[in-house]
Amino acid sequence: METKETVFDRLNGQDVLRYTLINDQQTRISVLSYGGTWQEFVVNEDGVERPLIWGLDTMADYQRVGFCLCQSIGRVAGRIGGAKFEIDGQPYQVDMNEQTHSLHGGLHGFNTLNFTGEFSRTADSVSVTLSHHIRATDDNYPGNLDVQIKFTLTNQNRVSIAFTGATDAATLFNPTNHVYWNVANDRTTLAHQWLQIHSAKHLEFDTEKVPTGRKLPVKDSAYDFNYPQPIQEALKQLKVESDGVEFDDAYEVTPSATTPIAALGDTDGQRRISLYSDRNSLIIFTANPFDGAQQAAHQYNALATEAQTLPDAINHADFGNIVLRPGQPVTHTISYQYERLTK
Repeated sequence: METKETVFDRLNGQDVLRYTLINDQQTRISVLSYGGTWQEFVVNEDGVERPLIWGLDTMADYQRVGFCLCQSIGRVAGRIGGAKFEIDGQPYQVDMNEQTHSLHGGLHGFNTLNFTGEFSRTADSVSVTLSHHIRATDDNYPGNLDVQIKFTLTNQNRVSIAFTGATDAATLFNPTNHVYWNVANDRTTLAHQWLQIHSAKHLEFDTEKVPTGRKLPVKDSAYDFNYPQPIQEALKQLKVESDGVEFDDAYEVTPSATTPIAALGDTDGQRRISLYSDRNSLIIFTANPFDGAQQAAHQYNALATEAQTLPDAINHADFGNIVLRPGQPVTHTISYQYERLTK
């Protein structure tokens, strides 16, 4: 197993480092110090390199494309309605960076930080841990936060991302990675990719994509991915049912480190990615991050998956607990298992 550290680019007068992890099968992942960005997940299929996620070649490209492309998101993933919440009866107001709401940690979220990284290894894995100390004055959340994001690649082609937070005052902590997938041979569309989500309910959103608090059944609707569904076919069904043009939805799932909450793969039956999470939600988003015209025309070539606690949980009592307290560090882990199905 190998590790490599290189200078990827420079941004705002600082080096952006690339940390590459390579296992004995020559599968590799690369992570950028800026934004905790998962830049590569490349598998070796009979001597052919097969990319599974979307990455870019320069920081200028990442800045231009946006979409939080494969970046780490925090302190809080998703939207906080009204950009406000209470902890122990104390009200707080955070950045309104989308209409009147806070999205993905606000204006100074994890995706805007340049982390420091350190390699480690075991007999069967290699890891890089990204670290940053965030002052309450840096991002307008209560509590100074020490965060670590540990990316691990095993010899079994499993990638895990562990987010650890420690604070000196009660705050919120619900991070994720905004990874974008296309695992098909033809990556120009989502026509050759399927999705499965083990979920009975998805959230109802208002017109600004903030949860209303209602959980809606998915059974026998376009939102039902309990059996593998070609994404393009599900989009067609969504159009018929509700005139919908994209998936940008939050599913309630059962947390598990041993049973996948979801899976995705190519319709040719060559490869599968199984997702595991210790939290109760998976957000999916169909997108074309690279072509505004195609995005507007709803021609998609990327599927984002964001495993987290249900969005806006702090404002909904039954969505889950995302309060991080002093002296009680929390680690949340998302894992992705690659499997070659046919050769």
